[in-house]
Amino acid sequence: MELRRTVNGAMAGAVAAGLWAAQQPLDKRIFGSDYDDVEILGKLVTRGSGWQAVGVFMHMANGAVFGAAYALVRPLLPVPPVVAGAAAGLAEHAGFWPSVGLIDRHHPARSELEPLSGNRRAFAQAAWRHLLFGLVLGELERRLNAEGEYEPLEGVPVSSNGHGNIERAAVGASES
Repeated sequence: MELRRTVNGAMAGAVAAGLWAAQQPLDKRIFGSDYDDVEILGKLVTRGSGWQAVGVFMHMANGAVFGAAYALVRPLLPVPPVVAGAAAGLAEHAGFWPSVGLIDRHHPARSELEPLSGNRRAFAQAAWRHLLFGLVLGELERRLNAEGEYEPLEGVPVSSNGHGNIERAAVGASES
């Protein structure tokens, strides 16, 4: 694993999550839904006036973790980085949306939040947000982790124990 690749992915994820949070007021009007990820996260920790700052911090931290993981996996994906980012964002949406019922039932501020279970507008809104996040993540990570700066994964030796070449061993060739 390359530390710089991981850190760059984390930065790309944090920026993408920050953009997501910044555009939420606009998409709330467009989709006609008050669903707000920053509110869900912030009010999970505090009900005081600082919930927005806490929510933005948590959202960007989540984006950073996702971006770091994405940066490590992306070189293995046989598609352009923006496509990989969009697919990763939408996969996260599809994977986590079924858990919104837990928010509706157990969130400490559930009476202040828009119900999400069965809410088609909120589902579409979340899909848009994850698509935007993925597109931005994919492009930023591509720019920050230029391919020429890292050893390609297929160039990593099969045997690193210093006892010869595995291809030669497999065919019975001698090292001369």
